[in-house]
Amino acid sequence: MKRKLKRIAILFLALALAGLALAGCGGGSKQQVADQQTGSSGQGQQLTPVKLTMTTWSGYGPLFLARDKGFFKKHGLDVQLIVIQGLGERKQALAGNQVDGIATTLDIETQIVAAGIPLKQIWALDDSYGGDGILAKPEIKTIKDLKGKNVAYDFGTASHILLLSILAKNGMTENDIHHVQMSASDAGSTFVAGKVDAAVTWEPWLSKAVKENKGNLLATSKETPGLIMDTVALRSDWADKHPQALQAMVDALAEAMQYWESNKAEANAIMAKGLGIKQEEFESNLQTLRLFNLAQNKEMFGTADKPGTLYTSLQQAIDFGFNNKVIKSKPDAKAMIDPTFVNRAKI
Repeated sequence: MKRKLKRIAILFLALALAGLALAGCGGGSKQQVADQQTGSSGQGQQLTPVKLTMTTWSGYGPLFLARDKGFFKKHGLDVQLIVIQGLGERKQALAGNQVDGIATTLDIETQIVAAGIPLKQIWALDDSYGGDGILAKPEIKTIKDLKGKNVAYDFGTASHILLLSILAKNGMTENDIHHVQMSASDAGSTFVAGKVDAAVTWEPWLSKAVKENKGNLLATSKETPGLIMDTVALRSDWADKHPQALQAMVDALAEAMQYWESNKAEANAIMAKGLGIKQEEFESNLQTLRLFNLAQNKEMFGTADKPGTLYTSLQQAIDFGFNNKVIKSKPDAKAMIDPTFVNRAKI
């Protein structure tokens, strides 16, 4: 009887130990699933640090959304967004390896590469669709009326490209106007102050000038879709060492854009806060630009064998810079664009 009871006790003990072992395994599996879902590990996730520089253009909102909603972290990245308004300072930050990449326009990326800092574009953020334009005093009604007038714009930038494109459509050249050099933002404020005849600038100066009856909006980037685009580009030396981080960044941005499309009010509030502007202003700015999702990125990047429309826009920026002596040599457009990651992205 005692032996029988002893055998029963041993059996129950064995079953209990087995149960604990199974519970431990099951608990571990649940924890691993939770860790994978939250982008962490039980011992603390090792995040890859990435530093990106940019200005406070509303088209860069998706970067803040991906950061503040945790999409970057979910995909294993610790992304630091560093706002540097001055172009010279942004170039210096890249040259000095103080940042790993940049969000900016194609013409600026062309200048950076031509200056000896190779870049790889991996994601198209937006294009200006009315966010840039040409303002003129009330008595100036048409583009042709700009002949002989003082026009403020930033030479060698997207503003310059837009101006030349609009002038060409109207049978004019840069020689028909008098150039006043200043940044796009300064051009807007100077025009509103009544100190120049016309200005090539961007929002909110376009809306402000029209609202305050300071002048006429003669033309906008709506007339030149794809001409002024912003992309995310990483220094090639950094990119070559971190292919997994590039894929993670694209995946996170694709997920952020998918989230925006389904939760616009919340997402707009997050992006506006990140940019340091009111939600109403951000949403107004969205009316003059187009944010790109994954499907649109795949179309624009194309493949190595069949390049998309991004190549055409970039080549246009390269030709513009070279022809206007902004750059001394022409970078290779194909070397600046890597379609690998958008084509591998899954959300």
